[in-house]
Amino acid sequence: MLTSKVAKRYAQGLLEFTNETGQTATVFSEMKDVAKLMSQSTDLNKFFMTPYIDAKKKVEVAKEIFKSLSASSQNLITLVIRHGRENQLKNIAQEYINKVEDINGVQRVTLTTATELSKENIDQILGSTNLVKAGSNFDLKLNVNPDLLGGYILRVGDQQVDASVKSKLNQIKKDFQLN
Repeated sequence: MLTSKVAKRYAQGLLEFTNETGQTATVFSEMKDVAKLMSQSTDLNKFFMTPYIDAKKKVEVAKEIFKSLSASSQNLITLVIRHGRENQLKNIAQEYINKVEDINGVQRVTLTTATELSKENIDQILGSTNLVKAGSNFDLKLNVNPDLLGGYILRVGDQQVDASVKSKLNQIKKDFQLN
């Protein structure tokens, strides 16, 4: 997923601040909560996206919703809202998470399959490729997409292995059209 320059800049600023103050682990955990909440709550997203609601009201609501967070996280959320960037809050949180995981050497792995897989099948797929470093720390995200028909698409960082039936059928279709 492409992340905006705005999200990257806010996340980088927050990362630099938390590194200086030693709050990286705390804010990392809190940004996971913020990203999760923003992903799950369509009402909260609609509230933040509504241009008719004053920024002061949005700040009040955000302070109440995020009152359990540290002062650093609350200040970031307030700053984002005051600058009119509340639509980027989820992206900022996710970008911060990504930056901290990059520093800690965590690989982001996405496995998309046509159906749910067992743990053994997932381990077999991950073991069959050299993209996932053996013994490395990784964050696995599983997606189910019935349009694949079968097989899988494994994405590690910016590299991808497409072993789906759909892509193989599309390749056969292209070969027939060329000949």
